[in-house]
Amino acid sequence: MDFHAHTLKDQPKTKWEPLFTPFGEAENQCQQHDCEKCANMEPRHGHLNKVAYHTAKFAAEMFPAGSPESISAHQWGYLTGLWHDLGKFSEKFQRYLEKATDPHSDEILEKVDHTTAGAKQAISVSPLGHIIATAIAGHHAGLLDARSHTACLEKRLAKTFGKEIPAIAAPNSITDCKLPSLPGFLAIPKNDFPLAFFQRMLFSCLVDADFLATESFMNPSQASLRPCSSTEVFPRALELLQRKIESFGTPESTVDKARATVVHDCLSAAEKPPGLFTLTVPTGGGKTLSSLAFALKHAIAHGHRRIIYVIPFTSIIEQNATVFTDLLASLGENIVLEHHSNLTPEKETTTSRLAAENWDAPIIVTTAVQFYESLFANKTSRSRKTHNIANSVLILDEAQSLPVQYLAPCLRTLEQLSRNYHTTTVLCTATQPAINLSEEFPIGLETPTEIISNTRKLFQNLDRIKIHYRHTLDDETIASELAAAPQALCIVNTRKHAQLLYQLLPGSEENFHLSALMTPEHRLEILHSVRQRLDQGLPARLISTQLIEAGVDIDFPLVFRSMAGLDSIAQAAGRCNRNGKMEKGHVHVFHSEHTASETYFRKTADVGHEILDLHQDDPLSTSAIQAYFSKYYYNSGKAFQWDAKKILPEFQCVRDPALPLLFQYRTVAENFKLIENNQIPILIPRTKDSKDLIEDELKNETIPLHRKLLRTLQRHTVQIYENQFRKNQHQFEAIRDGQFHQLICPETHYSEDFGLDLSDESPNVRTLIF
Repeated sequence: MDFHAHTLKDQPKTKWEPLFTPFGEAENQCQQHDCEKCANMEPRHGHLNKVAYHTAKFAAEMFPAGSPESISAHQWGYLTGLWHDLGKFSEKFQRYLEKATDPHSDEILEKVDHTTAGAKQAISVSPLGHIIATAIAGHHAGLLDARSHTACLEKRLAKTFGKEIPAIAAPNSITDCKLPSLPGFLAIPKNDFPLAFFQRMLFSCLVDADFLATESFMNPSQASLRPCSSTEVFPRALELLQRKIESFGTPESTVDKARATVVHDCLSAAEKPPGLFTLTVPTGGGKTLSSLAFALKHAIAHGHRRIIYVIPFTSIIEQNATVFTDLLASLGENIVLEHHSNLTPEKETTTSRLAAENWDAPIIVTTAVQFYESLFANKTSRSRKTHNIANSVLILDEAQSLPVQYLAPCLRTLEQLSRNYHTTTVLCTATQPAINLSEEFPIGLETPTEIISNTRKLFQNLDRIKIHYRHTLDDETIASELAAAPQALCIVNTRKHAQLLYQLLPGSEENFHLSALMTPEHRLEILHSVRQRLDQGLPARLISTQLIEAGVDIDFPLVFRSMAGLDSIAQAAGRCNRNGKMEKGHVHVFHSEHTASETYFRKTADVGHEILDLHQDDPLSTSAIQAYFSKYYYNSGKAFQWDAKKILPEFQCVRDPALPLLFQYRTVAENFKLIENNQIPILIPRTKDSKDLIEDELKNETIPLHRKLLRTLQRHTVQIYENQFRKNQHQFEAIRDGQFHQLICPETHYSEDFGLDLSDESPNVRTLIF
């Protein structure tokens, strides 16, 4: 019988997609079955041929062209794609296809398991076939746990043909294939995580290939809109960047000369072999363009396929992406891809949305959450992009911000990418974390190569502030000193403390407050007003939580910072005399009188205080920062917090021929959450635009919840914790069957001073919104 993979509505069988085209019959195929040769030819017909071709191609591209690793991965990818839908070689599945397309059939269609057959085929060849079996078994529902009391790989592989899954009639030319040798960097059973990582990458290649092959048949118009990423743009991009740098003219000031040094060192270091690098540059040192210069020149020199910027905070991601997009605008629309939740609807196109599915673009700008959680995800939608991370240049901006409780699994991932997958990783920050392997830090990485030739001199040249350690200051003292200063910024650890200090200032248009209890749109308005006043030399005092430290480009002559980790103090200092307009800016570090409410920050603050005492002459020097992270990581390690969720122990090779790879992918995906998603977004009808959006579109259920609407709504939300939501449910109006919740009375529970306030008493505010 003729076997098909997919059907087309209202089309005869002759228009359906063949499951497999015998070797030698399809256009552009070789005459004999050879995995490598066949996969190097673009197949024209069978679904298995197409998926095998693309899976092999994607797997090979994770490594340098022609390398032994590339050849081996190519062969593993080919067999994974060739066997992934073997279950469709059954009468039962073919009858399912016919009934699904028969408009006269009133039978209730039961799903036919078509993935287990390929998984069983893989393990029948060799125990190593479990590497392929895991990918095949999960290519629709996601990677499974190897063993579980619920659905798992072990139970899937125990199914029998004929009773639980349909018997297959696959041609011998497919089933007679043998497994190739593993890439040389893998060994069993000594290296559990590297093998799991390779299996995850193979899964990513398969699900991306399967999706693209299916789309090309089922939805060719959408497939035609997909961009085609090419490294050919890198030389032209580097030329544009160098022109821009030259346009700055001959550096004259100390700051400009220091920035020129950073660019020079980045271009020089780009010629070094791929691997792990650090780029240690003080805030305001021009690391955004300099790191791009390194990435472009390095990618050209070593054949990397894309550049990926990983930024921890959505508050600065658009800022960096705009720099790249504006610079490279003349090269076309699809050069820079932004992939983050804060993306404005106006900047998203159909092409960029499709490219975001698998990161098929030359330059990607994304968040740390998106990056790391994708590398530990099990769902197909989040895993499609993973293979495209390999063979790239990774720029990890603000590298010190990685949560310590996930440090071990994240460092193991970076190690795999840099050591085995031809990926260059750059840890880019003003406060370089002490991640080097040592006796005290056994989870560390081999010593990275520092890009800056003389970091001590660079920090001296960019030293624009003086730190004043003030010990404990009460709120009255802080407010008094702030009120006496024409322009000042005060950063504290809690929202409540920020509100208390703001209330102590006299009512004036010169004073501002910033908090995550305000909508993103509201926060942008405040920052815009503050910047305008600073630029015009007008009085401006801003009290904020630490959210302003996340790369916000703002420049005050005076900064107060409540005691925190040394990295946070350095970030606060980066908002002081940022552009070197004064000889010295002044940063006052103090202990809050509200210590009981700041227990969450106590560990980092205690270590920060200790290092501050030991390095009073230069508390933000590279040696002080290294001492801070060494102490902080060491203390955290003693409490077994480097892998708090026990991610790495879930990847084990065991001496069990029936299940040699005990990899718990689903459990890991559930546990690996850089940001615990226990917050609920509340819509705030604060402005006319937000009110119209909610009333005219969101509440109109005839209008679908399209992507642009959802993106725009994000600009008008405040996130609150579940317990706050439950306690105050009477304050919210449920919309669209509870999918959304709107603050009912913003006139009494949202202010221009403090944002959302759900306290029982009326908020003490000076200006209520209208």
